[in-house]
Amino acid sequence: MLSLSDTPMPTPSMTVDPVSVTPGFVGFAVIVVIVIAVILLIWDMNRRIRRVRYREEVREELDAEEAALAAEESAAPATPESDDSSTRDADDEPPTR
Repeated sequence: MLSLSDTPMPTPSMTVDPVSVTPGFVGFAVIVVIVIAVILLIWDMNRRIRRVRYREEVREELDAEEAALAAEESAAPATPESDDSSTRDADDEPPTR
């Protein structure tokens, strides 16, 4: 009687030459082109994100300046018009002596 330990296991044989399945120069060139494209896309994306961030910072600064100006104008008391010579119109005649 034959047991399982007595049965030899067959080893797989190579049916394809390992040199013929490598990507070669064409595969290397394709990978280099893909890497360059990805680097350029990342660079462009960073530039666009930075531009958007700077625009937002400028908008916030302008809004803060406008709010400060509006607060100053609303806090300043209204001055009644006085009748001194500094508020005279250009059409008025100069005072005579």
